[in-house]
Amino acid sequence: MYKNLIAALAAVCLSLPVSAQQHTPVKAAWVYVSSVNDAGWSRQHDRGRRAVEQALGGLAQTTYVENVPEGADAERVIRDLARQGCQIIFTPSFGYMESTLKVAREFPQARFESISGLKQAPNVATANARYYEGRYLAGIAAGRMTRSNRAGYVAGFPIPEVLQGINAFTLGMRSVNPEAEVRVIWLNEWFNPPREREAAMTLLDQGADVLVYHTGSAAVMTAAQERGALAVAYHADARAIAPQAQIAAVTHQWGDYYTRRVRAVLDGSWSSGDVWGGVKTGMVRIEAFGPKVPRTVQAEVLTRQKDIAAGTLAPFRAGATPVRDNRNQVRIPAGAALSDNEIRQMDWLVEGVRGNAGL
Repeated sequence: MYKNLIAALAAVCLSLPVSAQQHTPVKAAWVYVSSVNDAGWSRQHDRGRRAVEQALGGLAQTTYVENVPEGADAERVIRDLARQGCQIIFTPSFGYMESTLKVAREFPQARFESISGLKQAPNVATANARYYEGRYLAGIAAGRMTRSNRAGYVAGFPIPEVLQGINAFTLGMRSVNPEAEVRVIWLNEWFNPPREREAAMTLLDQGADVLVYHTGSAAVMTAAQERGALAVAYHADARAIAPQAQIAAVTHQWGDYYTRRVRAVLDGSWSSGDVWGGVKTGMVRIEAFGPKVPRTVQAEVLTRQKDIAAGTLAPFRAGATPVRDNRNQVRIPAGAALSDNEIRQMDWLVEGVRGNAGL
């Protein structure tokens, strides 16, 4: 009888939210593709991790592993964290997606968050931000600031997320400066500061006076600072390392999302799903204007940011004329807008971009 009662009580306890189990803290882990000390992608996600600690206090026990290459190393690290009893594991890199899914099948009781991933499972959620909205705003600022009418873009991989950013930046730039063009160099890796720097220097040598990047470090910012050029910071404010070069920073804000997801594990409400937030939800914003940016330009960009939040401006909505790609094919008819599904599958580069989609 007593054995049956004990077994029944144990079953009830296991079914309760973590917060009801003597306030046992949720063990949450993050896996980073680069160092958190760099003013880039991983640092911004680690700011989100620290926001969880601040918001939940003793109800959350967080840890992270940095400098984890995509592939076999990532799979090993994610599996080790699951074996250590981490109840929710965040894997913020597109290249971690398959490793996350594989480990999730082995640990069905753990929850996984594939940040920038595209595939869900019962215990794997996906989330990403509409970075392209911030890119469009940065393009407006760059279009006002350039003197050569040429921007250089250092890009990681030719996946839709990166193509969205290149296209939105170009559209924003050309909305205020129709003569502007953007040159792209593909690296086919996310984090390699020496190669990022080399690509930046090449673009500057080709006449670019504004640099943009979609890679993991801030090497492009330091290159612009050294050469007296301008640059748009990505992921995080980089004025500490490029105080004169920075035009503005396109930042992503993960603290609220991460806190909500860890809290959902606490109260037992976590479920898989897909979140794609942007300016309206506070996940993306442009901020931290540099000292060379006139107040009039800052005001213009911030006004357009409010327009995006209100839904009156969409980077991938055509006006009176259609949007064409750089092979002269109409991609967005006049007066039309791309659907979310079309944006997510983007495989082309807009008119004004010198280069190919790398596919």
